Parts: sequence; structure tokens; C-alpha cells
Amino acid sequence: MEKFKNIKSIPAYLPLINIDTDKIIPKQFLKTIKRSGLGKSLFYEMRFDEKGNPINGFILDTEPYKNSKILITGKNFGCGSSREHAPWALIDFGIKVVISESFADIFYNNCFKNGILPIIVDKNIINELAEYSNRKENIEVKLPEQEIVYGNKSHKFKLDSFKKKCLLEGLDDIALSLERLKNIESFESKMNQSKPWI
Repeated sequence: MEKFKNIKSIPAYLPLINIDTDKIIPKQFLKTIKRSGLGKSLFYEMRFDEKGNPINGFILDTEPYKNSKILITGKNFGCGSSREHAPWALIDFGIKVVISESFADIFYNNCFKNGILPIIVDKNIINELAEYSNRKENIEVKLPEQEIVYGNKSHKFKLDSFKKKCLLEGLDDIALSLERLKNIESFESKMNQSKPWI
């Protein structure tokens, strides 16, 4: 997983509540176990009609939002099934930060495991950030400071210190296990000596 760096981008605002994981990446795209290639199918049913033709006007298919690294959404983002393909699709599209009033718990935790920073803020902050999206102006997310900077304002957000460390150091579950490789090998060696029948 890549180390998370400060993100400066024009945010894309998708003002819908209860966007579930099937909306983020529909079930027909879950056949792969690869993390790459899913970005083109992100929000597929909002972006394409039944024949696969693009639907005009979806924010992430219009300039300058097609290059946005920050997505602002309505509350309860990522509800529904626990599919990890949802954060895979977001990160593959280029989304590094999702800002919402609330997230589904499993989706929220899956974001950190895949290099995405989910930020919880109040509705008034959502409204202020949405104005920057409408005006096509950059905002900046500074993870070390846990701060969103927009114009001459800033907002501090709360974040679990362990999740923050994992993002900053690029540690997913595998990397965390590898950090303890010497301890694991030492334990296995002792077990082989004390209980060779196992």
C-alpha cells in the first residue's frame, strides 16, 4: 500500500445519502480478486445506461471532477454488503479521501486497509466544502495535522491514531504481519522444538 500524502484537489460533491456498496461497484464486477481495473466501473449504474453508453452529466465524468482525489458525499456512505471491491474501485479511480457525515462501519475500516482516508464531519462543514466543489476550487487534506484546509478556513477532524499510522506508513494487514515476522519465526521455531508432533 502506498504511503498517504497530503491531498490537494478540487473536490467532487455527490449529495446523495445511503450510497451502498452495490452502487459504488455493482455485483457483476465482483468476479475479480485484482485490486486494479475496477475504477472504470465505479458508480457504474449512475454513469452508464443499460447498453453501456455514458450518461451525460455525472459529476465524476465531467471536468474538472474526473480528476478529483477528494469525494464529498451524503451520510451513511458505503452501507450494504461488506464487499472490499468498493474501496478498490474508489482508489483505482483516483479517490484518496471521502468526506461524509457518517460511514457504514465495515466500509469505513476497509478504506484504511486500502489507502483511503474517510473523514467524518458535521453537515455544516459538508456544506462549506461543497461550495468549493461548486466553485471548482481546491481544498487540501493534511493527514499529519488531521486538518482540512479550504480558503482561509480549516477544520480539524478526529482519527484513530493506529489507523492514521497505517495510512502514513502504507501499512495494510499483510505489511503489519510482516513487521512481526521475526517474532512469528521465533515462535514457530520454539513450537517445533517443544512440540515437534504438531
